[in-house]
Amino acid sequence: MRIRYNAPVVLSFALISTLVLMLDTFLHFGLTAQYFVLYPRFAAGSALSYLRLFTHVIGHKDWAHLIGNFSFILLIGPILEEKYRSGSILIMMLATALATGLLNLLFFSTALMGASGVVFMLILLSSFTNIRSGEIPLTFILILVLYLAREVIGGLGADNISQFAHIIGGICGSLFGFLLTRSKRTSGG
Repeated sequence: MRIRYNAPVVLSFALISTLVLMLDTFLHFGLTAQYFVLYPRFAAGSALSYLRLFTHVIGHKDWAHLIGNFSFILLIGPILEEKYRSGSILIMMLATALATGLLNLLFFSTALMGASGVVFMLILLSSFTNIRSGEIPLTFILILVLYLAREVIGGLGADNISQFAHIIGGICGSLFGFLLTRSKRTSGG
């Protein structure tokens, strides 16, 4: 029996995020602060500011933060990557990172880091895996209600967690799910 690299986008994302946190934790390189946090002051003339719009999902505050995000990503991601293909999942992850980053810059004066927006995108997208024409899955509605309620309640306290990024990630996953289902229906697949 051999080990297979079955979900290259999801596994690479997990490995890169883990490597960055390991280097920062054990060797104190400061990689996360330098490259993997989206700061509220965006420097339009800096290529690094544009890069951080995407790379903030790689940086994590600590091991609990990383494990919390990647336990979901590694559970759901490979199934979705098999269904929608690696290229599509990569595009969805990048689009979600960009959406959460841009909207955080527009509406908040806080830094942003972590993959929780991607987690919520994958969670909502997963409820579309067995959708049929003309139907909205009850699982999608229940997940949407539960997660939105959790984020709204969580947003009432001061916990340094970006519930906004979670909600934007969920919206992205919902949009991707509807768009992919619709394109599958129109192409006859």
